[in-house]
Amino acid sequence: MDSTTSRTETIVVGGGCFWCTEAVFDRVEGVVDVESGYSNGQTLNPSYEQVCTGRTGHNEVVKLEFDPARISLRELLEIFFVIHDPTTLNRQGNDVGTQYRSGIYTTSDEQAAVAQEVIREIEASKTYRSPIVTEVKPLANYSTAEAYHQDYFLHNPNQGYCAFVVGPKVEKFQKTFAAKVKKG
Repeated sequence: MDSTTSRTETIVVGGGCFWCTEAVFDRVEGVVDVESGYSNGQTLNPSYEQVCTGRTGHNEVVKLEFDPARISLRELLEIFFVIHDPTTLNRQGNDVGTQYRSGIYTTSDEQAAVAQEVIREIEASKTYRSPIVTEVKPLANYSTAEAYHQDYFLHNPNQGYCAFVVGPKVEKFQKTFAAKVKKG
């Protein structure tokens, strides 16, 4: 790596349907790549249909590659905690099942420490009436979701779920974190 190349980090988060989470983080300044996938379950390389049964133990997640010189992990997690409800166990809105659980899957001990610190701070601030149930675990058994799930909102903005669920989450992000929205 030469001195002009920035070092990137990877973290994986699950905050309900990956279409929503991916659509938001695709728009975050400093996020280099976003990939929808499945993690922290027991089945190797599960299909979407298998994950939807809830029997694989996997979570629908997005893998974020980010440049910490442009956005910190703390800032990414602050966005994460605004765009989903971290207090509902195994559900986000009408999406119900273990595959929709709130989770942060780390690639280092330092990431885990930052995640736990952010959760403690949010709980101390009483932002939510209920306790945060977001699991923080090391990343395990990650696999990329099928090609048709990648950039789903970009390719299907008028699809029902996208128009009524994903779109409003993207708008909320853009209003709440206007300074963090990618330019252009």
